[in-house]
Amino acid sequence: MTDNLPAERQDEVKSKANGTVNRRHVIAAGGAVAAVAGLGLAATATAAPETKAVAKARSAGSATTTSSGVCTLNAEVTEGPYSLEGALVREDIREDKEGVEVQYTFTVVDEANDCAPLADALVELWHCDSLGEYSGFVGGNGHTEEDDGTFLRGGQLTDENGQVSLISIWPGHYVSRAVHVHMRVHTDVTLTDDSYTGGEIIHTGQLFFDPDINTEIQAISPYSDNTTKETQLDDDTIYGGGGASSGLLTLTALGDSVSDGYRATLTVGVSTS
Repeated sequence: MTDNLPAERQDEVKSKANGTVNRRHVIAAGGAVAAVAGLGLAATATAAPETKAVAKARSAGSATTTSSGVCTLNAEVTEGPYSLEGALVREDIREDKEGVEVQYTFTVVDEANDCAPLADALVELWHCDSLGEYSGFVGGNGHTEEDDGTFLRGGQLTDENGQVSLISIWPGHYVSRAVHVHMRVHTDVTLTDDSYTGGEIIHTGQLFFDPDINTEIQAISPYSDNTTKETQLDDDTIYGGGGASSGLLTLTALGDSVSDGYRATLTVGVSTS
């Protein structure tokens, strides 16, 4: 029954059916909102009225929670068919891709060390552009353009506080999947001039976005040029609910319009034992 589905959907459905998804665990320590504390909030709205999506993001981003120190474990998810080895080590992964800016801040913690911050871990992201195309695989979702194999891919090492920042755009969509971002966490990598070698992948996951904010973004340019059918978050085969434990990002508006962009935060972790 999976023969008529896109390649990524086939991979995910078969993985679930066969029970072959790697059950290595990651943690969301104290929930996504804990990562917001100390990061600062977006500027106060000025003359222009906020959209509903912006107001919602401000409200979510302004919440603070004191961590109880309890680590909640959740299973990893499928990597999917669009990964590449040897990601560029860089903060800004956009290259020439246009879209709504997203400023990510992740805090990586180690469950095996009492949820202490994990330094020198490479946090790698990759995702599709506004038309649903992945670098290195352009054409897989119906569009034709030059493919250099590197746009919207890259990673950075966490600092002594376990934090890492990356800049990208809000992803587009393609048939069978809700809007999402892929993530891997590596340890013990050796940096080269612009990439890395070696190391161990200790987490493979996916990140998700508030559906109401996403609806407004997918309706503006350049996302509105994408005419493929969009799958909603509740209908996604990978996102199982659960908020931060399923990779749902905490979003804070950077301005008064969705086009001004968002800050996205999440506290995640791995067990290095």
